[in-house]
Amino acid sequence: MPAVDLASLKKKISEFPRKTLIHRPTPLRRLDRLTQELGGPEIWIKRDDLTGLAFGGNKSRKLEFIIADALDKGADAIVTWAGIQSNWCLQTAAAARKYGLRPILLLFNTTPLEPEDDGNLLLDRILDADVRIHEAEKGKIVSQEAVNDALNKVVDEAKERGQTPYAVSIGGSMTGWSMTQPLGAIAYLDAFIETFEQTNEAGAAPTHVVHATGSGSTQAGLAVGAEVLPGDVRVVGISVSESRDLFVPVIRRIIRETAESLRLDIDPAESEITIYDEYVKGGYGNVDKETAEAIRLVFVIEGIVLDPVYTGKAMAALIDLVRKGHFRKDDRILFFHTGGTPALFPYRKPLVDFLS
Repeated sequence: MPAVDLASLKKKISEFPRKTLIHRPTPLRRLDRLTQELGGPEIWIKRDDLTGLAFGGNKSRKLEFIIADALDKGADAIVTWAGIQSNWCLQTAAAARKYGLRPILLLFNTTPLEPEDDGNLLLDRILDADVRIHEAEKGKIVSQEAVNDALNKVVDEAKERGQTPYAVSIGGSMTGWSMTQPLGAIAYLDAFIETFEQTNEAGAAPTHVVHATGSGSTQAGLAVGAEVLPGDVRVVGISVSESRDLFVPVIRRIIRETAESLRLDIDPAESEITIYDEYVKGGYGNVDKETAEAIRLVFVIEGIVLDPVYTGKAMAALIDLVRKGHFRKDDRILFFHTGGTPALFPYRKPLVDFLS
Protein backbone atom coordinates (compact mmCIF):
# COMPACT_ATOMS: atom_id res chain seq x y z
CA MET A 1 0.00 0.00 0.00
CA PRO A 2 1.14 3.62 -0.43
CA ALA A 3 2.98 5.11 2.54
CA VAL A 4 0.70 6.47 5.25
CA ASP A 5 1.06 10.03 6.50
CA LEU A 6 3.03 9.85 9.75
CA ALA A 7 0.95 12.45 11.58
CA SER A 8 -2.32 10.69 10.75
CA LEU A 9 -0.88 7.35 11.87
CA LYS A 10 0.20 8.83 15.20
CA LYS A 11 -3.27 10.32 15.62
CA LYS A 12 -4.89 6.93 15.10
CA ILE A 13 -2.66 5.37 17.75
CA SER A 14 -3.36 8.24 20.16
CA GLU A 15 -7.04 7.31 20.10
CA PHE A 16 -6.22 4.29 22.29
CA PRO A 17 -5.97 5.03 26.04
CA ARG A 18 -2.45 4.71 27.43
CA LYS A 19 -0.73 4.91 30.80
CA THR A 20 2.88 6.00 31.24
CA LEU A 21 5.37 3.23 32.08
CA ILE A 22 8.49 3.76 29.98
CA HIS A 23 11.26 6.20 29.13
CA ARG A 24 11.04 7.17 25.49
CA PRO A 25 12.66 7.22 23.11
CA THR A 26 14.84 4.27 24.06
CA PRO A 27 18.45 4.61 22.84
CA LEU A 28 19.55 3.81 19.32
CA ARG A 29 23.24 2.96 18.93
CA ARG A 30 25.61 1.77 16.22
CA LEU A 31 27.50 -1.37 17.22
CA ASP A 32 30.87 -0.37 15.79
CA ARG A 33 32.94 -3.23 17.17
CA LEU A 34 30.40 -5.93 16.34
CA THR A 35 30.15 -4.53 12.82
CA GLN A 36 33.94 -4.68 12.55
CA GLU A 37 34.09 -8.16 14.10
CA LEU A 38 31.67 -9.54 11.51
CA GLY A 39 33.14 -7.60 8.59
CA GLY A 40 29.87 -5.84 7.77
CA PRO A 41 27.01 -5.21 7.27
CA GLU A 42 26.48 -2.21 9.53
CA ILE A 43 24.72 -3.23 12.76
CA TRP A 44 22.69 -0.97 15.04
CA ILE A 45 20.76 -1.75 18.21
CA LYS A 46 17.49 -0.41 19.61
CA ARG A 47 17.76 -0.62 23.40
CA ASP A 48 14.26 -1.63 24.43
CA ASP A 49 15.87 -3.38 27.38
CA LEU A 50 16.11 0.16 28.79
CA THR A 51 12.41 1.00 28.83
CA GLY A 52 12.67 1.55 32.59
CA LEU A 53 10.04 -0.67 34.25
CA ALA A 54 11.33 -3.65 36.25
CA PHE A 55 14.68 -4.11 34.45
CA GLY A 56 13.13 -3.01 31.16
CA GLY A 57 11.97 -4.84 28.07
CA ASN A 58 9.61 -4.66 25.13
CA LYS A 59 6.56 -5.75 27.11
CA SER A 60 6.42 -2.42 28.98
CA ARG A 61 5.38 -0.71 25.75
CA LYS A 62 2.45 -3.09 25.37
CA LEU A 63 1.44 -2.74 29.00
CA GLU A 64 0.99 1.02 28.67
CA PHE A 65 -2.07 0.25 26.51
CA ILE A 66 -3.13 -2.95 28.30
CA ILE A 67 -3.11 -1.46 31.82
CA ALA A 68 -5.14 1.51 30.54
CA ASP A 69 -7.64 -0.91 28.99
CA ALA A 70 -7.87 -2.92 32.22
CA LEU A 71 -8.53 0.19 34.29
CA ASP A 72 -11.11 1.47 31.81
CA LYS A 73 -12.93 -1.86 32.18
CA GLY A 74 -13.03 -1.54 35.96
CA ALA A 75 -10.52 -4.30 36.71
CA ASP A 76 -8.81 -4.61 40.08
CA ALA A 77 -6.68 -7.63 39.15
CA ILE A 78 -4.80 -8.77 36.04
CA VAL A 79 -4.33 -12.42 35.12
CA THR A 80 -1.82 -13.66 32.56
CA TRP A 81 0.47 -16.59 31.83
CA ALA A 82 3.85 -17.52 30.35
CA GLY A 83 7.01 -19.50 31.17
CA ILE A 84 8.63 -19.86 34.56
CA GLN A 85 11.19 -17.09 33.90
CA SER A 86 8.87 -14.85 31.93
CA ASN A 87 9.89 -11.22 31.48
CA TRP A 88 6.33 -10.57 30.30
CA CYS A 89 4.89 -11.77 33.62
CA LEU A 90 7.41 -9.77 35.63
CA GLN A 91 6.64 -6.56 33.75
CA THR A 92 2.90 -7.24 33.96
CA ALA A 93 3.19 -7.66 37.73
CA ALA A 94 5.22 -4.46 38.06
CA ALA A 95 2.86 -2.44 35.86
CA ALA A 96 -0.16 -3.83 37.69
CA ARG A 97 1.31 -2.88 41.07
CA LYS A 98 2.13 0.63 39.85
CA TYR A 99 -1.52 1.19 38.97
CA GLY A 100 -3.08 -0.60 41.96
CA LEU A 101 -4.01 -3.90 40.31
CA ARG A 102 -3.42 -7.34 41.86
CA PRO A 103 -1.15 -9.45 39.57
CA ILE A 104 -2.02 -13.15 39.21
CA LEU A 105 0.59 -15.10 37.21
CA LEU A 106 0.27 -18.60 35.78
CA LEU A 107 3.82 -19.78 35.19
CA PHE A 108 4.28 -22.95 33.13
CA ASN A 109 7.63 -24.66 33.60
CA THR A 110 8.55 -25.63 30.04
CA THR A 111 12.31 -25.29 30.64
CA PRO A 112 14.78 -27.80 32.09
CA LEU A 113 15.26 -25.48 35.07
CA GLU A 114 13.97 -26.10 38.56
CA PRO A 115 11.53 -23.35 39.56
CA GLU A 116 13.89 -21.65 42.02
CA ASP A 117 13.30 -18.14 43.30
CA ASP A 118 15.84 -16.46 41.06
CA GLY A 119 15.79 -14.11 38.08
CA ASN A 120 12.33 -12.98 37.03
CA LEU A 121 10.63 -15.39 39.44
CA LEU A 122 12.45 -13.83 42.38
CA LEU A 123 11.24 -10.41 41.25
CA ASP A 124 7.68 -11.76 40.93
CA ARG A 125 7.94 -12.89 44.56
CA ILE A 126 9.28 -9.52 45.71
CA LEU A 127 6.31 -7.85 44.00
CA ASP A 128 4.05 -10.16 46.01
CA ALA A 129 2.38 -11.42 42.85
CA ASP A 130 -0.03 -14.34 43.18
CA VAL A 131 2.19 -16.94 41.48
CA ARG A 132 0.77 -20.28 40.31
CA ILE A 133 3.40 -22.71 38.96
CA HIS A 134 2.36 -25.50 36.58
CA GLU A 135 4.60 -28.21 35.14
CA ALA A 136 4.42 -28.58 31.35
CA GLU A 137 6.05 -30.28 28.36
CA LYS A 138 9.65 -29.16 28.12
CA GLY A 139 10.75 -26.93 25.24
CA LYS A 140 7.24 -26.44 23.82
CA ILE A 141 4.54 -23.81 23.90
CA VAL A 142 1.83 -24.85 26.34
CA SER A 143 -1.31 -26.10 24.59
CA GLN A 144 -4.18 -23.66 24.35
CA GLU A 145 -6.43 -26.17 26.05
CA ALA A 146 -4.15 -26.35 29.10
CA VAL A 147 -3.89 -22.57 29.23
CA ASN A 148 -7.65 -22.10 28.94
CA ASP A 149 -8.35 -24.62 31.70
CA ALA A 150 -5.89 -22.99 34.11
CA LEU A 151 -6.81 -19.42 33.19
CA ASN A 152 -10.57 -19.97 33.46
CA LYS A 153 -10.13 -21.58 36.87
CA VAL A 154 -8.10 -18.64 38.20
CA VAL A 155 -10.50 -16.07 36.71
CA ASP A 156 -13.46 -17.85 38.33
CA GLU A 157 -11.65 -17.96 41.69
CA ALA A 158 -10.92 -14.23 41.48
CA LYS A 159 -14.56 -13.45 40.74
CA GLU A 160 -15.65 -15.61 43.68
CA ARG A 161 -13.41 -13.47 45.91
CA GLY A 162 -15.23 -10.39 44.67
CA GLN A 163 -12.45 -9.23 42.31
CA THR A 164 -12.86 -7.97 38.76
CA PRO A 165 -10.04 -9.70 36.85
CA TYR A 166 -8.67 -8.66 33.48
CA ALA A 167 -7.29 -11.70 31.65
CA VAL A 168 -4.73 -11.20 28.89
CA SER A 169 -2.74 -13.57 26.70
CA ILE A 170 1.00 -14.25 26.88
CA GLY A 171 2.97 -11.24 25.67
CA GLY A 172 -0.21 -9.19 25.32
CA SER A 173 -0.30 -10.57 21.79
CA MET A 174 -3.55 -12.34 20.99
CA THR A 175 -6.99 -10.82 21.34
CA GLY A 176 -9.44 -12.76 23.47
CA TRP A 177 -10.40 -13.00 27.14
CA SER A 178 -10.51 -9.35 28.29
CA MET A 179 -8.42 -7.74 25.51
CA THR A 180 -10.55 -7.06 22.46
CA GLN A 181 -8.04 -5.01 20.43
CA PRO A 182 -4.48 -6.04 19.41
CA LEU A 183 -2.91 -3.63 21.89
CA GLY A 184 0.49 -5.35 21.96
CA ALA A 185 0.94 -4.95 18.20
CA ILE A 186 -0.35 -1.37 18.26
CA ALA A 187 2.31 -0.61 20.87
CA TYR A 188 5.00 -2.04 18.63
CA LEU A 189 3.78 -0.14 15.61
CA ASP A 190 4.27 2.89 17.84
CA ALA A 191 7.78 1.60 18.64
CA PHE A 192 8.50 1.30 14.92
CA ILE A 193 7.43 4.92 14.43
CA GLU A 194 9.77 6.00 17.24
CA THR A 195 12.60 4.03 15.64
CA PHE A 196 11.75 5.34 12.15
CA GLU A 197 12.15 8.91 13.39
CA GLN A 198 15.40 8.11 15.22
CA THR A 199 17.02 6.32 12.27
CA ASN A 200 16.00 9.06 9.86
CA GLU A 201 17.51 11.70 12.14
CA ALA A 202 20.71 9.64 12.41
CA GLY A 203 20.86 8.99 8.65
CA ALA A 204 20.73 5.28 9.42
CA ALA A 205 17.58 3.90 7.81
CA PRO A 206 17.77 0.09 8.16
CA THR A 207 17.36 -2.46 5.42
CA HIS A 208 16.49 -5.15 8.00
CA VAL A 209 15.04 -5.22 11.51
CA VAL A 210 16.02 -8.40 13.40
CA HIS A 211 14.41 -9.46 16.67
CA ALA A 212 13.39 -12.47 18.76
CA THR A 213 9.83 -13.59 18.10
CA GLY A 214 7.81 -15.45 20.69
CA SER A 215 4.11 -14.65 21.04
CA GLY A 216 3.82 -12.59 17.85
CA SER A 217 2.71 -9.04 18.57
CA THR A 218 6.17 -7.47 18.51
CA GLN A 219 6.79 -8.82 15.01
CA ALA A 220 3.26 -7.95 13.88
CA GLY A 221 3.58 -4.34 15.03
CA LEU A 222 6.99 -3.92 13.45
CA ALA A 223 5.72 -5.50 10.22
CA VAL A 224 2.80 -3.08 10.03
CA GLY A 225 5.20 -0.17 10.51
CA ALA A 226 7.52 -1.45 7.79
CA GLU A 227 4.55 -1.80 5.46
CA VAL A 228 2.94 1.61 5.91
CA LEU A 229 5.89 3.97 6.43
CA PRO A 230 8.28 5.10 3.68
CA GLY A 231 11.35 3.00 2.98
CA ASP A 232 12.15 -0.60 2.16
CA VAL A 233 12.84 -2.54 5.35
CA ARG A 234 12.40 -6.26 5.98
CA VAL A 235 11.37 -7.42 9.44
CA VAL A 236 13.15 -10.66 10.36
CA GLY A 237 11.85 -12.69 13.29
CA ILE A 238 14.01 -15.31 15.00
CA SER A 239 11.74 -17.90 16.59
CA VAL A 240 12.63 -18.86 20.16
CA SER A 241 10.10 -21.64 20.53
CA GLU A 242 8.05 -23.03 17.63
CA SER A 243 8.14 -23.61 13.89
CA ARG A 244 7.65 -21.04 11.19
CA ASP A 245 4.55 -22.95 10.04
CA LEU A 246 2.98 -22.40 13.45
CA PHE A 247 4.01 -18.77 13.93
CA VAL A 248 3.33 -17.25 10.52
CA PRO A 249 -0.48 -17.65 10.60
CA VAL A 250 -0.55 -16.25 14.14
CA ILE A 251 1.46 -13.17 13.17
CA ARG A 252 -0.59 -12.66 10.03
CA ARG A 253 -3.77 -12.75 12.10
CA ILE A 254 -2.39 -10.10 14.49
CA ILE A 255 -1.29 -7.93 11.53
CA ARG A 256 -4.78 -8.11 10.06
CA GLU A 257 -6.42 -7.26 13.40
CA THR A 258 -4.04 -4.32 13.82
CA ALA A 259 -4.80 -3.04 10.35
CA GLU A 260 -8.53 -3.30 11.04
CA SER A 261 -8.23 -1.49 14.39
CA LEU A 262 -6.27 1.37 12.81
CA ARG A 263 -8.19 1.46 9.53
CA LEU A 264 -5.17 0.53 7.42
CA ASP A 265 -5.44 -1.24 4.09
CA ILE A 266 -2.82 -3.99 4.47
CA ASP A 267 -3.01 -7.77 4.34
CA PRO A 268 0.39 -9.41 3.71
CA ALA A 269 0.65 -12.90 2.30
CA GLU A 270 2.18 -15.52 4.57
CA SER A 271 5.18 -15.67 2.22
CA GLU A 272 5.94 -12.01 3.09
CA ILE A 273 6.37 -12.79 6.81
CA THR A 274 9.99 -13.74 7.55
CA ILE A 275 10.72 -16.09 10.45
CA TYR A 276 13.76 -18.30 10.95
CA ASP A 277 12.98 -21.34 13.08
CA GLU A 278 16.24 -23.28 12.77
CA TYR A 279 17.73 -21.51 15.79
CA VAL A 280 15.16 -22.90 18.24
CA LYS A 281 17.35 -26.02 18.52
CA GLY A 282 16.63 -27.64 21.91
CA GLY A 283 13.36 -25.75 22.27
CA TYR A 284 12.06 -22.83 24.27
CA GLY A 285 14.24 -21.98 27.25
CA ASN A 286 17.08 -24.34 26.30
CA VAL A 287 20.46 -22.65 26.08
CA ASP A 288 22.85 -23.82 23.35
CA LYS A 289 26.53 -23.12 22.82
CA GLU A 290 25.95 -20.58 20.04
CA THR A 291 23.61 -18.54 22.24
CA ALA A 292 26.09 -18.55 25.11
CA GLU A 293 28.89 -17.45 22.78
CA ALA A 294 26.75 -14.65 21.30
CA ILE A 295 25.96 -13.37 24.80
CA ARG A 296 29.66 -13.35 25.65
CA LEU A 297 30.74 -11.71 22.37
CA VAL A 298 28.28 -8.81 22.60
CA PHE A 299 29.02 -8.25 26.29
CA VAL A 300 32.80 -8.34 25.76
CA ILE A 301 33.00 -6.06 22.72
CA GLU A 302 29.96 -3.80 23.19
CA GLY A 303 29.24 -3.92 26.95
CA ILE A 304 25.62 -4.92 26.27
CA VAL A 305 23.99 -7.80 28.16
CA LEU A 306 21.62 -10.14 26.31
CA ASP A 307 19.37 -12.80 27.80
CA PRO A 308 19.58 -16.58 27.15
CA VAL A 309 15.95 -17.19 26.08
CA TYR A 310 15.17 -14.42 23.57
CA THR A 311 17.80 -11.86 22.62
CA GLY A 312 20.77 -14.21 23.00
CA LYS A 313 19.20 -16.63 20.53
CA ALA A 314 18.25 -13.84 18.17
CA MET A 315 21.78 -12.43 18.25
CA ALA A 316 23.28 -15.89 17.69
CA ALA A 317 21.03 -16.17 14.64
CA LEU A 318 22.02 -12.72 13.37
CA ILE A 319 25.73 -13.53 13.72
CA ASP A 320 25.26 -16.85 11.91
CA LEU A 321 23.25 -15.26 9.09
CA VAL A 322 25.91 -12.58 8.60
CA ARG A 323 28.69 -15.18 8.50
CA LYS A 324 26.75 -17.25 5.97
CA GLY A 325 26.39 -14.25 3.65
CA HIS A 326 22.65 -13.83 4.08
CA PHE A 327 23.07 -10.03 4.19
CA ARG A 328 24.95 -7.79 1.76
CA LYS A 329 27.95 -5.87 3.02
CA ASP A 330 26.13 -2.59 2.38
CA ASP A 331 23.01 -3.61 4.32
CA ARG A 332 22.17 -1.91 7.59
CA ILE A 333 20.68 -4.17 10.27
CA LEU A 334 18.77 -2.89 13.29
CA PHE A 335 18.67 -5.39 16.16
CA PHE A 336 15.80 -4.89 18.63
CA HIS A 337 16.96 -5.70 22.15
CA THR A 338 13.66 -6.74 23.73
CA GLY A 339 14.97 -7.24 27.28
CA GLY A 340 14.71 -10.23 29.61
CA THR A 341 18.15 -9.97 31.19
CA PRO A 342 17.09 -11.14 34.71
CA ALA A 343 16.78 -14.64 33.19
CA LEU A 344 20.57 -14.78 32.87
CA PHE A 345 20.97 -15.73 36.50
CA PRO A 346 18.87 -18.91 36.74
CA TYR A 347 20.63 -20.06 33.54
CA ARG A 348 24.07 -19.60 35.08
CA LYS A 349 25.01 -23.29 35.01
CA PRO A 350 24.48 -24.01 31.27
CA LEU A 351 26.02 -20.63 30.41
CA VAL A 352 29.16 -21.30 32.46
CA ASP A 353 29.38 -24.87 31.18
CA PHE A 354 29.29 -23.74 27.55
CA LEU A 355 31.72 -20.86 28.11
CA SER A 356 34.30 -22.66 30.26
